[in-house]
Amino acid sequence: MTEVEKFYTSLLQDIKSEVHTVENGGAYEPVFTQYAIDLIAEAGETENAYQAYEEKWLGTPKQLKINGYAISDSYETVDLFITLFYDEDKIPRVPKADIDQAEKRITNFFRTAFYKDFVNQIEESSPIFQFAYSLAEYQELRENLVRVNAIILTNGSYSGEIPPNKEIAGQKIFYSIRDINRLYEISASSQSAIELDFVNENFVVPCLKAPISNDAYEAFVAVVPGIVLSTLYERYGARLLQQNVRSFLQFGSKINKGIRTTITSTPHMFLAYNNGITATADHIELDTSGKHIKYIRNLQIVNGGQTTASIYHTAKKDKADISNIFVQMKLSVIKKPDEFDRIVSDISRFANTQNKVNEADFSANNPYLVAYEKISRFILSPITHTNNMQTCWFFERARGQYKNLRLKEGFTKSAQNKFDLKYPKNQVITKVELAKYINAFQEVSEGRKLAIGPHIVVRGNEKNYAQFINNNLPDDPRKINNVFFEDSIAKCILFKTAEKRYGIKPDSIGEMRQVVVPYTISLLSQLTKNQLDIYKIWKNQQVSPELSDFIYELMKQVNQFILEKSPVSHYIEWAKKEECWDKVKGNSWDVDISEIQADLIDIKNPPKRNVIEETEDSVANANHEEEIIRSIPFALWKKIESWGKDTDRLSINQQSTAFNTAFKVKNNQKFSDSERSKAMAIFEIVCEHNIDLLSEADELAEPAKEEINKELQVDADLGITVELIQKMADWDKRRRILKDWQWKVLNEVATGKRQLDSRLAWGCKKSLDILKKQGFTEG
Repeated sequence: MTEVEKFYTSLLQDIKSEVHTVENGGAYEPVFTQYAIDLIAEAGETENAYQAYEEKWLGTPKQLKINGYAISDSYETVDLFITLFYDEDKIPRVPKADIDQAEKRITNFFRTAFYKDFVNQIEESSPIFQFAYSLAEYQELRENLVRVNAIILTNGSYSGEIPPNKEIAGQKIFYSIRDINRLYEISASSQSAIELDFVNENFVVPCLKAPISNDAYEAFVAVVPGIVLSTLYERYGARLLQQNVRSFLQFGSKINKGIRTTITSTPHMFLAYNNGITATADHIELDTSGKHIKYIRNLQIVNGGQTTASIYHTAKKDKADISNIFVQMKLSVIKKPDEFDRIVSDISRFANTQNKVNEADFSANNPYLVAYEKISRFILSPITHTNNMQTCWFFERARGQYKNLRLKEGFTKSAQNKFDLKYPKNQVITKVELAKYINAFQEVSEGRKLAIGPHIVVRGNEKNYAQFINNNLPDDPRKINNVFFEDSIAKCILFKTAEKRYGIKPDSIGEMRQVVVPYTISLLSQLTKNQLDIYKIWKNQQVSPELSDFIYELMKQVNQFILEKSPVSHYIEWAKKEECWDKVKGNSWDVDISEIQADLIDIKNPPKRNVIEETEDSVANANHEEEIIRSIPFALWKKIESWGKDTDRLSINQQSTAFNTAFKVKNNQKFSDSERSKAMAIFEIVCEHNIDLLSEADELAEPAKEEINKELQVDADLGITVELIQKMADWDKRRRILKDWQWKVLNEVATGKRQLDSRLAWGCKKSLDILKKQGFTEG
């Protein structure tokens, strides 16, 4: 099975498991749509994206359909999403006819909405109304719109032609397809690559390679025609800008006015006056002469976004001739894929000295998030009356961490099952989600200015995340402790509960879930005077029925209030303004706080919180690492030693460590801190260079037959029966004291999949001894 096929199978399983939840409406297409939108948003291909479904007049020449949309903060870009989902066990081939039909439907939607017809034919309660209204009536959007991206999302595989670009009502529409292969590429990489064939585009860009040699990057210097930059900006917009920056100044700023003046009055001096641009890429090809760019991949402008945008806007708005505009470009081509993000961020940091770039833009390795990630791996949820097994909430600081850790620690089927039980997939949260959950809970002021509020959350992930990093974290990373973590997870549970209660059409309160949920949670804090007992939510791992009902009734009122009080028809745009939040706070709400008295902090007896010291965290980390080491059986450690020697992947000292580790595991001896660290270092090497070797762990964990037979001769009558094995398997099913393979043997004997013989009886007797020490009785 290929990696793409594995990705498809996993995706299909996730979708089918999610459709059974109420909040997702029980349909495959919207669940897949949301997954795909989230994936490409995290890759930087879209911003402020929403799932919103509408279809009309199917089967006629006017047929239209849309599954989602996005409007960039600058109003320069509109993304239209349409989905082709196929419920098939294997990756389906997408017919060209399906692509043509999707292209026709999404194009018809844009044409109909932009010409103002559609907004008059749909109800204001429709999920697509706000977007259709914006296209038809929102003047700022219509004046600034540069590009329309029509994106076809599909879980199938498509290798045919992409629909050609079109122009409708003066707006250029660029078509693209995100099929299962493309989605896999995005999920497996840390950034979404832009591939540019300069030959096919007729771009002539002189370029020379710098005579330097190192392992990190190659350097090039190019002179880029203004027409080339303008064309690239028109097509890709903010996607050209380094993903963590996106900070070019608005077109009306003083610096951009200077650039604009040079373009219109003295274009021949542009190269002399302008500082040029700094860019990065991960691959470049020059033509046969070695003097012009032929092909470049993953081009990112890390400094010079204002220059690029200004050239485009001056050409478009002022009809300026940019044929004599040239810009110098310093290009760094990163050689090491694993260090791409770090190197690009560093280049961006040092290149952006003229214009201040907020440190939040470079927060991939933010010490607060690193601390939060660390603690999330070991803080276990409490045992509750609905779940007697402790789990972890997994914080994914960087995309792909959950998948990669599952691959490393789940090197066998049983290990995967153990990982999934400890880190349930529905308890994975990203940094932008964390920012949303925390920012929505309680407003934060900076002097007289309101820095955090629900209107900030509504503005979208990027803006909300920046505010979170700047204004809603402790003053010291060391304060990211278990109390902070538990409170944040409680806020997550609260937010998700509200989303679930709000619902999805047709069983929803309305069509403004992204507005009403954060507004209601913030309002709840206001109404309870910040006395909501969130520690109770953490301890119970859920919101009480009374509080859930209270939130539901309050959301209905908030939804209606925003619809009625909005001074414009564009409700969501109004909800992004502090004015909207002020009106919500100032309203008198028909609620009775006494209904949730049990969910408020008892002032006379507030909850007592114990901060876990760093030493306790270190112990948890050590236990986790030793658990991994001991899950690799003696025979496999011996194979690792031989592999390391044969391939020269392990040094002499590391081979010796593998040898010693094998016998410590076999004899159940204690590991020192140094021995544990050295063994984990070997584990990391195996994961990087031959992770398939670890898949033999279950097989090699079976006791050697010679040892079994020897013990059988000593004790022939073990007193092991199928009935006793059934009791053992049932007792250990939740407690998980036995190793996975040991429990599996018990279960297979109990269910008749294995015949009980003397060999298995010996193994079951060993398991019985282990369980008795933990409280199991045969009676």
